[in-house]
Amino acid sequence: MSARSASRARRVAWALLALALVFGWLGLGAGSSSELALRDAGRGVLATLGLAEPLEGARQVILELRLWRTLVTLGVGGALAYSGALLQGLFRNSLASPSLLGISSGAMLGASLAVLLVGGYGPDLDVTKLSGTAPVLITACGFAGALGAALLVTALASSGGRISVTTLLLVGIAINACFGGVIAAVQYVSLQDFELARAVFAWSFGTLQDRAPYHVGLLWACLAVAACAIPFVSRELDLFAGGEEDAGALGVNTAAVKFMALVAASLAAGVAVAVAGQIAFVGLIVPHVLRITVGAGHRRLLPLSLAAGGVFLLVADVSQRLALGEHPLKPGVLMSLAGGPFFLFVLLKNRKALQGW
Repeated sequence: MSARSASRARRVAWALLALALVFGWLGLGAGSSSELALRDAGRGVLATLGLAEPLEGARQVILELRLWRTLVTLGVGGALAYSGALLQGLFRNSLASPSLLGISSGAMLGASLAVLLVGGYGPDLDVTKLSGTAPVLITACGFAGALGAALLVTALASSGGRISVTTLLLVGIAINACFGGVIAAVQYVSLQDFELARAVFAWSFGTLQDRAPYHVGLLWACLAVAACAIPFVSRELDLFAGGEEDAGALGVNTAAVKFMALVAASLAAGVAVAVAGQIAFVGLIVPHVLRITVGAGHRRLLPLSLAAGGVFLLVADVSQRLALGEHPLKPGVLMSLAGGPFFLFVLLKNRKALQGW
């Protein structure tokens, strides 16, 4: 890492920290139910930690709901961006992301099936026995769906040990279509139960509302496990840029790196979808912008993606809540409005390269 790149990375990190503090504070004070003064918001956070007296009436409950939402937003955005950075480095293409390659759809399918099981659609299933472990079950199924989709896409797009980018994108589109059909069937089945249907549809558009401490705990615990892969894949993914054969010639265990990167990317995307539903394009936009800003070295790109993804989603969520008031957009809808044009821009920018593929 050059001194100039390192200095730029430090400036980006400080800017992200400042944005997280400012918009996190704004997110605690703003909402459709009531406005909280910044001093009250600070007191409410301290009360949550047991360091101050709780706010009066329902205001403490409102503050805590906003706090959990903020922490979930940071974690979900970071998980999706980190997953995207891993996939882009692994497949050596800036168009790769968990939503475009069907990994988010796989996680969505797994989580939706788990919701049906918890809702009593499993044969001989005692729902009361699952009530305490439902979040863990949904997260596990989301991870299984994400990992299964990642392995399937990799297998179908590989030929002779090489991955065709054109085939990769086409397979991703096909996987998304297949999983989308199954998800639609799950949604149709769930229409018989209003609360169950509401839960399934919430996952389709993404939701950051009504998050609880167990969402925060599961999300950040799984994200910490996924982040443990960084020291073992960052240098290796840099070497992958020259091709798997060159990386192997330099002593890289390519099979182990691919497996570790896919597991970490799937775990991050899976827990993000299991906790907040399907939120597309964060994993495409954030790593792409960071690569332009701080360079392509994964030693700094992967940690910064964790931070920048969370800040990006938090800034977008808080900004639209302040602007739209009582009728904010669902995060999945918001990110699709922003990410669709960005994907088109990246696609057109790489048009000459695509013709070569």
